[in-house]
Amino acid sequence: MDDARFRIGLATARNLDPEGPERLEAALKEIAPDLYRHIVEFAFGDILSRPGLDPKTREIATVSALTALGNAQPQLRFHLNAALNVGCTRAELAEVLMQIAVYAGLPAALHALALAKEVFAERDAKGLS
Repeated sequence: MDDARFRIGLATARNLDPEGPERLEAALKEIAPDLYRHIVEFAFGDILSRPGLDPKTREIATVSALTALGNAQPQLRFHLNAALNVGCTRAELAEVLMQIAVYAGLPAALHALALAKEVFAERDAKGLS
């Protein structure tokens, strides 16, 4: 096992959402605990921690891709929150999701906008911007 990759991945994931890694681990520990480590090492340790893009740009790209997929609502919820945590505004995210309508279709954009509305309301209830 590569503990350095895991430590880098965990730090990167916590930068996006301080509680995210623990929620992911809890969700996977009974059914696929090794997948948790692979996600942390590969997605967060190898890819999202690369220096080529700033975190805000990475999150805009990730939100765009997940919206276009149309079937990754839990991951989109995480990354909408992460985007806000690294400096995206709500208005910027709404613009990104409207942009996706042109390329991925109105249903994908509408589903993502509805999820964004939920995320914004949850953050408001917690006193988060």
